Amino acid sequence: MTIRCLSQDSVEYPRRLLDLCDPPKKLFYIGNVGLLNQPMVAIVGARKASQTGLLHAHHFAAGLGRSGYHIVSGLAYGIDSAAHRSVLALRGPSQTIAVCGNGLDSVYPSAHRDLAKQIAKVGLLISEYPPGTGPKGFHFPRRNRIIAALSLGTVVIEAAQKSGSLITAYLSSHLGREVFVIPGPISSALYAGSHRLIQEGAKLICGVEDILNELPNERFH
Repeated sequence: MTIRCLSQDSVEYPRRLLDLCDPPKKLFYIGNVGLLNQPMVAIVGARKASQTGLLHAHHFAAGLGRSGYHIVSGLAYGIDSAAHRSVLALRGPSQTIAVCGNGLDSVYPSAHRDLAKQIAKVGLLISEYPPGTGPKGFHFPRRNRIIAALSLGTVVIEAAQKSGSLITAYLSSHLGREVFVIPGPISSALYAGSHRLIQEGAKLICGVEDILNELPNERFH
């Protein structure tokens, strides 16, 4: 599939990214670039998610998709890929956007090559990194700022004390977006970061309606 490029002066460049102090100068993409300025919600969480966490990711991604929001995530193992797959299973009109931490001429993790192809066919793959750029550890926190800025809000499902999902949540809050957190057992290390977010003011949610009641009324039609 052809990799294309947007600059900041392109009509399709997402205006929400300009809320960042360091918005990407260029965005490389494969797929439906028209999704970039439509309403979307981020779903992020543990790579080594529990079965309960994966079920929550499917439930919330599908519910938000049916309610008029596209879903953005990071193509990682666990919660990210579960959210992407849930939206793909809806077969429209909601789509999913994957923000990558490497050039789009390769897929990371490589096990998600088929998933990336499915997303590119009906949704969108994007990256600020040009083709030929491999995945580096410091790319992923920067990738997370794009996920946070594109979204009207971020849903956190299973975040441990040092989860990368916390970066997305804090960036989302800093940008004035909503942060939603699903609580879990207080004895579970998988939820230590999630519970800290709630203590610091993130919204505790028990269902999709809790999110819909807080989001701006910007839905695709």
